[in-house]
Amino acid sequence: MFPSTSTMMSHGFKSSKQDFTFGPWKMTIMKNHIMKSKDIERLAEEMNMPSLPEMLFGENVLRIQHASGYGIEFNATDALRRVNNMEDAVKVACAQEWLESRADSEHSKEVVRPYDWTYTTDYRGTLIGDGVQMQVMKTTERIDLEKLKAREQIMFFDEVLLFEDELHDHGVSMISVKIRVMPTSFFLLMRFFLRVDGVMIRINDTRLHHEAGNDYMLREFSMRESKVAELQNVPAALYTDPNEIAQHLRLKLTECERLELPVTPCPTANDVL
Repeated sequence: MFPSTSTMMSHGFKSSKQDFTFGPWKMTIMKNHIMKSKDIERLAEEMNMPSLPEMLFGENVLRIQHASGYGIEFNATDALRRVNNMEDAVKVACAQEWLESRADSEHSKEVVRPYDWTYTTDYRGTLIGDGVQMQVMKTTERIDLEKLKAREQIMFFDEVLLFEDELHDHGVSMISVKIRVMPTSFFLLMRFFLRVDGVMIRINDTRLHHEAGNDYMLREFSMRESKVAELQNVPAALYTDPNEIAQHLRLKLTECERLELPVTPCPTANDVL
């Protein structure tokens, strides 16, 4: 449903900013270099975490903003704020399993810390707007993914990497967001992908869809996860491809929401005068 792109994005230092307008909406894409060490250390201290991802793009942003000021954006800092910075029984158990499987690693004793060292996040975006924002409502309505598969002109496409960590060369933890704009709608996918070699694979997806003329967006969040032992019938070559492995992972959670657009008041006679 998106143009084919490489999973690993360029980590160049060239900064860029571009805007694209879709009706009353403006998509803003900002890309910058990896955060400097001193800034990462300061942020880690603020978040009460021993360390942050090796490649943290703190100034990378994908923002969707209405002409009235409200909207939603996706950034690395807010994604990391959703990481558990305290011990969690499930995650620590997984870390212990990894620790035992990597007993000969020089880094193995550094893995289990009082925080989620996998940087798993259930971040779904940050609502923006001074005074007025979109309202989040639970819904049973689903994004029509089949409709999105129809061949339609792509007027704009981009992808933004928020952070990535190679887990001491024993896997990968990364989150990126990409958007495509068609003549009648826009569709966004933010994906958190975690692979701990020999242990487990996890994917948290946030999908956002808005059709021109509708007074709401649809947002779907899903969590998928399987232990590697449960994927024995899946070719190992697929483990490194989030798009391919996603369909083989066990679905643990799906939540659907409507982001209701604020009602813009009509001008009164006094306003006109």
